[in-house]
Order: sequence, then C-alpha cells, then structure tokens
Amino acid sequence: MRIATLKLLLSLLILSLYPLSLTARPYILILSEDDIKDTSISSDDSPDPTRLDNPEWDEFGESDSPHKSEDELDPGSWRPIFEPGSSSAAGSSDPVPENDALYISGVSKMLLAASSGDARLTEEAVGEIEATADEGNAHARSVLGFLYGLGMMREKNKAKAFMYHHFASEGGNMQSKMALAYTYLRQDMHEKAVKLYAELAEVAVNSFLISKYSPVIEPIRINNGAEENKEALRKSRGEDDEEVQILEYQALKGNAGAMYRIGLFYYFGMRGLRRDHAKAMSWFLKAVEKGEPRSMELLGEIYARGAGVERNYTKALEWLTLASRLQLYSAYNGMGYLYIKGYGVDKKNYTKAKEYFEKAANNDDAGGRYNLGVMYLKGIGVKKDLRIASELFMLSANMGQPKAFYQLAKMFHTGVGLKKNPIMATALYKLVAEQGPWSSLSRWALESYLKGDVGKAFLLYARMADLGYEVAQSNAAWILDKYGERSMCMGESEFCTDGERHQRAHSLWWQASEQGNEHAALLIGDAYYFGRGTERDYHRAATAYMHAKSQSNAQAMFNLGYMHEHGQGLPLDLHLAKRYYDQALEVDHTAKLPVTLALASLWIRKNYASSFLVHLIDSLPEVYPKVEAWVEDVLMEEGNATILTLFLCLLTVLYLRERHRRHAVPAAAEVAVPQNPNEHGAPAPI
Repeated sequence: MRIATLKLLLSLLILSLYPLSLTARPYILILSEDDIKDTSISSDDSPDPTRLDNPEWDEFGESDSPHKSEDELDPGSWRPIFEPGSSSAAGSSDPVPENDALYISGVSKMLLAASSGDARLTEEAVGEIEATADEGNAHARSVLGFLYGLGMMREKNKAKAFMYHHFASEGGNMQSKMALAYTYLRQDMHEKAVKLYAELAEVAVNSFLISKYSPVIEPIRINNGAEENKEALRKSRGEDDEEVQILEYQALKGNAGAMYRIGLFYYFGMRGLRRDHAKAMSWFLKAVEKGEPRSMELLGEIYARGAGVERNYTKALEWLTLASRLQLYSAYNGMGYLYIKGYGVDKKNYTKAKEYFEKAANNDDAGGRYNLGVMYLKGIGVKKDLRIASELFMLSANMGQPKAFYQLAKMFHTGVGLKKNPIMATALYKLVAEQGPWSSLSRWALESYLKGDVGKAFLLYARMADLGYEVAQSNAAWILDKYGERSMCMGESEFCTDGERHQRAHSLWWQASEQGNEHAALLIGDAYYFGRGTERDYHRAATAYMHAKSQSNAQAMFNLGYMHEHGQGLPLDLHLAKRYYDQALEVDHTAKLPVTLALASLWIRKNYASSFLVHLIDSLPEVYPKVEAWVEDVLMEEGNATILTLFLCLLTVLYLRERHRRHAVPAAAEVAVPQNPNEHGAPAPI
C-alpha cells in the first residue's frame, strides 16, 4: 500500500498533463425513414440467389427438410472438443472421417499447448494440422489461414492466410467465409463482402428457433477501458455466481419464475452455465406444473424446432395454445407460424395466421411484427405492401429481432422496398452473421478466462478476431497488454518477443478501432504517440485521437488539447487547446483535476512564454520517465523501501522531539523564574 501511495504522489501532477484513455461506447446503427421507397419487384426471371422472390429466401417456404444441427451448420467447429457430450456433437451415428479426426486431434493439441505454454507441443500440433490440410481437409486449411494471418508458428503471411481461407471456404468451412467477408469489408470491397455475409446470415437465421430466436449470447467484453470488467465477469461465473445460486435455491423452493429462468440459462448456456438440455427441460416441466406461461411457450418453440427433443408439431401447438390462454401474447406468434406453414394443424390457414401475428404485434412482440412483415413482403394472405413490410421490420429490429435485421439487409441488398445500399446491407448482414453457431467460440473463451486459462482464452479470442468480431479483437489485445508473457503468446517460432507481442496487440486494437471501439482508438493513439509496438508518429496519433473524439470521448479531447498546446502532430494553437480542454470537462466532470492543471499550464504558457516555469513544464515528459525509473529501481526495491520508511519514521520522531523540546524550554523558564520580594514591598530581612 505504501509503495502504491508513494508512486501516486510522485506521478499525479505529471500524469494529469499526459494523454489519457477511456472505455469504449457501443456503436449504434440508425435506420432512417428516408431509406424507405415504394417499388415493385423486378420482372427479371434470372436465377439470382439474392432475389427476394427466390424460394431459398422465403421465410415461409415449402421445404419440410429437417432443421440442421449446429455441427452441420458450422462444419469443422471445435464443439466436439469443448462440448463432447452435447446432443449436437454426440447425436450423429455417422463415423467421423479419418482426416477430420486427425484435424480435431491437432486442434486439441494446439489448445492444450496454449494452456501450458508448450512451444514444442504447439509446433507438433501445427504440423499435424498442416499435414491434414495437405490432404485436402477444408477445416484444417481454415486453421492454417488463421495461423498464417496471426503469425503463430508460421511466418506471418497475409497472402497465404487469404489463400487457405479461400480454399477452406470453397470446401464448406463457414468460419473461413467469415474471415474472407471481413477481409473484403476492411478493404471496402462491399460487393464481395455482402455476398458472403448474406450466405452467413442465412445460416445464422436457420439456427434460430422457428418464430422466436435464441437469446443472443453477446460476447462479453472482459475489459472496461484499461481495467478488468469485473461486473460483467461476475455475472458469467455460472454456478459460482451468487445470483445464480440464489435463483436456483428459489427454484428448488417452488418459485415458478425462478424455475423458468434457470431452465432458460441451462437451455441456451447463459450466465456462464454449460448448456444442458435435459436439466432445462426438467425445470421447464416443473414450471408449467405451476402454470408458468413462458415455459409453456418455450416448450412449444422447442418441440416445433426439434431442438433437444424429437420434433412434434402437435405438442408444439398444444403448449403454445396453453400459453396464449394465460395472456402471453408472444405465444400467438408461434401459433401463427404453425398455421401459415400448416404444421400440427389440418391445413394452412393464412387468415388465422394473420390474426395471430396481429395479436402478438399489437402487444409489442418483436416476432409477431416480423412475421406480419413477411406476410406483407410476400403477399401471403394479404395484399403485398413493401412499405408496411419495411416499417414492421424496422419496428421489430429496434426491439432486437435478428431476423428483422436480416430482412432489412436483404431489402438494402436488392433495392426492393428500400433504396439499394450495399454498405448498409453489409453492416446488417454482418450483425446477423455474428450470431451464428460459430459464436460459441466466445462462450468457450470466456469459460477459459474465468478458469484462469489465459493462454487458451487468448487463442480462442484471436480466432474470433480473425472472423471480424470487434469484442474478440478488443479482448485478445487486452489480454496481451494485461498479462504479457502469461498470455502464452506464440510467435513465428517460439514465445512472442516483447516486440512481437506489442505489434500483435497494436494490430488487434487497430482492427477494433476501425469497428468503432473508441478505447481501441485511444490506445492506437497512445501507441503512435509513445512509440509502443510501432514507430512514433504524432500525426497518426492525432488521427486516432480524432476518431475517439468523434464519439464524445473526454480523454481524446484532452489529448488533442495537449497536442495543440505543444504543437505535436497538430498546429500550435493555444485557443484550440483550451477549447478541447473545456470540451473534455463538459463531457466528463471527473476530469476536473487534470483539466484544471492543464488550463493552469496553458495560462502560464500564454502569459509567461519565456519563463522558467514554461521550461519546467516542458521538461516534465523527459524528467518523468527518469523519476519513475529511479522510484521503481531504487525506492521501490523491497529492502530500500523498508530502509526509507524506517528513515522517514526516525526523522519524524526526531522532528517531534525537537519540536517538543523547543516548546518545553520557554514554558519551563516561565514557571521556574522566582519572584523578587522587593518588587512587592516586602520588608528586607534583618
């Protein structure tokens, strides 16, 4: 504690005048009414897969083919390693091809090596994966693309990374398609990016429940600025989380709402709990015995989807009907879906379907609005009206329904109902695609991090970063910066050197900043300003700070003010410097101390341009590292710190003793001086 206090006292003034950093704010996508247009579908009969009237794009198509499992939707997934007992992984009776088994073996070794930091085992694992890739295994090629892009046990080579991802994508690996789409997006090749993201988004939508959607498990941001995001991590500790324990206790005591929530957590793998369909179904069935309507609705959705149980549309309709009778209006959405498809009922009934969708939509159900929008989009049971369809999709999207984002993306992509906008279409497709089955990587990475397995967590986040997930890019970069050698970062042949680690973190932060992460933009600015992991470049630092400032980041404003004050990468302009300092304080009132000190420095510089004080202030950036190094190397060394503390205590004692002595002497003199009797007229002694 005393060491930290001493460093704080030595650093406070100087650090308050330095460029700073802050937490990221979420990037918000806004749709405007101006985007809506009235148009009809083209009469062109060419078999364009992006046409809205193509059956492949029809939400209410005629196909009765069974829904695919997550393993089928995401071939080459690492799920067999992390969830070997899952129904998806274990349910197939088909033997695993030999080269797929070798691929899984290689990936397992690579993950084990990441946990232990075993460079030899990593090289062995990569060798196995490379040999499997040479035999034509698309999934092994996908991993090689990742490794070449990262520069892990292979020389970093973007061309080879692209090549391997291309051939893996051609072989059906969806994660390589994600990586390619992100590569095209970064290069502003939106026409190519939008086609890949469209395919990926369709796969993601097919993984959702029939008319609702799985609660979206957003990737957890493990850092909050420069600090660990303790609150978010606390809520992800599964059975170790006190709130989950209390909820489970309440469920055991018969609380129907708690039963439903615990079942939900187990079914979808929320709050850090491992997915367990058997436990989930057990809790749902207990909850419905107590009349819990949400559990009834979810059971209906589960039976209709055949997710974790044998599909049974009749049972699905029964459960949904029971839920609707208890005034759970969202259940009408599922019923409408069954009627429009003709599942579990005598025949299709578009009138009843519309009635049920409207009941759900009129009670603010996102799914009801979405499905009603599909009816107007396709002209099913109603007159086709693209304006009404697009408005319903926007309302549904604003409530978080990913299928609505998907339909809006198609409309922006094709120019049907909305003005054609490939950039907007790409952004919306990407948003939906990132909710596909490959997002399980995030859950596995978080589980590893919470168990203290930082090396494995970094590898998994780095894999997600390669697919274009901004949160994963931020998390992987933060692990490198926070944990250093403990991140088990593997370079081109051995452990990462400090330079390789800084460069890798810099690259990840840069990618995150491109996707709107203001904290990443600040760190990029800091990297260029201080020359960390790259050459010092004040102009690029200013550009990065401007990017963060555009998102109302107070510390970016402070940094820009500082650079204007000193003419570093920006014109020397004291008026602009003051404006930025003032803006920083307006945005963040906690910046009062550094802004006050900076304004004082600015006042001195303006009124005493050639004085000693200005030279002293300008010398602080050079003096501070030396003072910090001296404090770290001399004062903070354990023995020296103890001696210094004892010496300060001795000086304090001596000072107090001396002060006491000085006060005691006059007091004693005042008491001890005898009175002269003659002064009072006493008779002289005889």
